[in-house]
Parts: sequence; structure tokens; C-alpha cells
Amino acid sequence: MTKLILSGCLGRMGQVITALCDQDDRLTIVAGIDPVGSASAQPYPVFPTPEECQVEADVAVDFSSPAALGALLAWARPRGLPLVLASTGYTPEQLQEIDRAAQAIPVFRSANLSLGVNLLLELAKRAAQVLGEDFDVEIVERHHNKKVDAPSGTALMLADAVRDGLSYPPRYVYDRHSVRAPRDRAEIGISSVRGGTIVGDHEVIFAGEQEVVELHHHAASREVFARGALKAAAFMAQVRDPGLYNMGHILAAI
Repeated sequence: MTKLILSGCLGRMGQVITALCDQDDRLTIVAGIDPVGSASAQPYPVFPTPEECQVEADVAVDFSSPAALGALLAWARPRGLPLVLASTGYTPEQLQEIDRAAQAIPVFRSANLSLGVNLLLELAKRAAQVLGEDFDVEIVERHHNKKVDAPSGTALMLADAVRDGLSYPPRYVYDRHSVRAPRDRAEIGISSVRGGTIVGDHEVIFAGEQEVVELHHHAASREVFARGALKAAAFMAQVRDPGLYNMGHILAAI
């Protein structure tokens, strides 16, 4: 059985993961880390900081916030503990911290842990290879009104996938209201919608002359991401070599 430590265990995603682990005899949460709330309702011990958690485990999963990254990396590195980083909104400096940590321990990072979304990334890249010369590309992402970062990390992943499929370097455009000019061929437009309880919708639009191709992923519940996180945890618990891993490694192993 894979033993995991869950950082951000008292948040929305942490609670979903806890419920799923209760139904899966292959995974067990041996400890949680969360600075907020009471641990009384959890079936495992909860520590306010990583440093206070000395429980042995095979892997740690983080669904907290970018603010927790530094302490989490400093805690996991000397332990040689594989990490699954599922938070979004990291700064460029934090991404560099993650890269440095991955030189010492196995680190899994993905802005979206849905298998469907990661398949969408591959489809978007392939579509860009085929259509990119003659089609305009627009990405629209929709999320609930509590999400604080925009555009979503997944939207940026999709833009990067499209970029990798194009034969020219594109320019990301996030806001058109102040631009009074025709759309440039090299643009990838990225638009964000925030409202209600939308879990996550991502759409990649390839608009050409007299035809439009759309790739769309809809997440109906947070369980989609929680199940992906648990797949990543099971995968990373078996990894011994330091490095930066992502959902592409899991898809390749399926």
C-alpha cells in the first residue's frame, strides 16, 4: 500500500482526495499538512507546517497554495521524498525553485491532473501542426468565482502545446479591449471567464476560412483532478531518480 502525506488536506481538493483514499485500498493518507482549521474530523494526524510532520511516507501530494512551496521543498529535499505539486499560480522564481529541487528529488508538477486534459494537450499540439499555418488560435477557459489566478495554468499549458506545434513563434494575447487593430496572424488569444461554481472548462478554437475546429474539455467535478492526483502519487511513489515529471510520463506508461 502506498503511504502519502497530503499538504492542503483541509481545503476543497484535500477533502475530495481524503474521501477517495477512504475508498481505495491501494493508497492511504498517513498524515496531513494544513495551517488552517481543525484536524478533529480527519482520520489522520494534521500538522500546521511541513517541518512538524515527521511521519514516514512514500510520496507527498500538495494541493495547498504557491505560498507553501518554499517550506515544502525544504522539508522534502533532505528526506528524499517524491513530491506531487498540484497547485497553480507559481511565479517564474518559484518554477526555478522547483527545477532546482528536481535535481535532488523526484518532482511531479502539472497545472492540471486530469488525464483528459493532458490528452487534450497532445491533440492541441497535433492540431497546431496540421492547421497552424492557416488557422487563428483562441483559448477560452472558464472557472468558478473563487479562483484567484487568471488565466488558468491549464490554459497556459494549452497555449504552450499549441506553440510547440506551430512553425513560427506565437505571441500570447490576454486582453484585447485596448487594442484597436486587426488580429495578428502570430497571436494566440487567451480569455478567462469566472463565475458561479464552474469546476473547469477549457476550449481551444482553430478558426480558419469557412471552417472552425474546436477541442473542448469539461470537468464535471473536482474528483477528476483528485483521481489524477492519486494516479500521479501512485506513479511517483515508485520513482527513484530525481527529475521533473508530468502527466505525459503517466500517459506514456498506460
